[in-house]
Amino acid sequence: MSVSVEVPSLGESVTEAIIAVWNKKPGDYIEVDEILVELETDKVSVEIPAPVSGVIAELKAEIDDTVNVGDVIAVIEEKERPAGDSSTSTPAPTEEQAKAQESPSGPESSEATEQHDAISPAVHRLLEEHSLNAKDIPATGPNGRLLKGDVLAYVEQKKSAPAPAKAKSSTPAAPQDTSAREERVRMTKLRQTIAKRLVEAQQNAAMLTTFNEVDMSNLMAMRKKYQDAFVKRHGTKLGFMSLFTKAVIEALKEYPAVNAEIDGNEIVYKNYYHVGIAIGGGKGLVVPVIRDADQMSFAEIELEIKRLSELAMKNKLNISDLQGGTFTITNGGIYGSMLSTPILNPPQSGILGMHNIVERPVAVNGQVEIRPIMYLALSYDHRIVDGREAVSFLVRIKECLENPERILFEV
Repeated sequence: MSVSVEVPSLGESVTEAIIAVWNKKPGDYIEVDEILVELETDKVSVEIPAPVSGVIAELKAEIDDTVNVGDVIAVIEEKERPAGDSSTSTPAPTEEQAKAQESPSGPESSEATEQHDAISPAVHRLLEEHSLNAKDIPATGPNGRLLKGDVLAYVEQKKSAPAPAKAKSSTPAAPQDTSAREERVRMTKLRQTIAKRLVEAQQNAAMLTTFNEVDMSNLMAMRKKYQDAFVKRHGTKLGFMSLFTKAVIEALKEYPAVNAEIDGNEIVYKNYYHVGIAIGGGKGLVVPVIRDADQMSFAEIELEIKRLSELAMKNKLNISDLQGGTFTITNGGIYGSMLSTPILNPPQSGILGMHNIVERPVAVNGQVEIRPIMYLALSYDHRIVDGREAVSFLVRIKECLENPERILFEV
């Protein structure tokens, strides 16, 4: 019996995807629940398993094709595995790979052929297009497989690297055609969506940013004092993110407009606290959500952040992990940022930017002391949050962080 494989529902507002990797080719045998294809949406990568065991009768889409929810992308002829069949889940080889497999020439050629087998046709084309060696590129896919996103990220990194300095010439150089030294790479679906949402956030909201600074002395001292006991009891470190999350929740409770959103002519106040944490994932920035963070302990928040971060780095986040956030925290400090103006994550009305902790001279009781200081930035939608609320909200966070006991006693 022939069984069709359709593109499943990909989550709220996601209607299409791109074929990223076929793990089988026509004629291969596949077991039920074995991964047949990997799809790349504008938010996450999605693995589609085989609904039945059988032989791949037809693949109806090519690598890089755009497919919609409900489209039939493959047909499987349901049957038991033929005797002696040892098909594996390696992607279908390209013509060049097939030739390499037929005529190996010594150990070096054999090794190269093995590398080709682990690379999808789409990735192979990108490597050839940019004259790259797969060994030079960090791989983030399952079992160390090199993905399209890995290659594209490597290309972007090379392009952004500073060019070596050249000796100055006393003679002005003649204008040259630089087109031969340019590279054009199609934006991934995820990068296209990030670009679109960033522009929409600035065009559709009256976005302003207010700043403040936090003396981190007490927070760092408390964290150091209880770190060993915390790790021993909970099996994870006490990080700054759980402390900031708790401080944010206290401020949101006091200033609910920052936790609300605009829907047409109505303001929707959220009486729950789903806090998004911006994470640099394997394919770009993603914002997984910690649901009902107000009902979680510090340890539970730390463990959830760790779980979501690991999924993000492996491109294994589900659509549901990214939906429903009411407020976002982003930490540019881990990259060394001193100060920035974070962009709203629509339809949310507020986002908190954390930054690098730097020892700075500050006035304390009439004396100059060196203290660990962090700059905070709150971007907010001025259509729903007025300036007084925004400033007071950030001051409340500052108070909670400079006196951590206020978080525990909710005062």
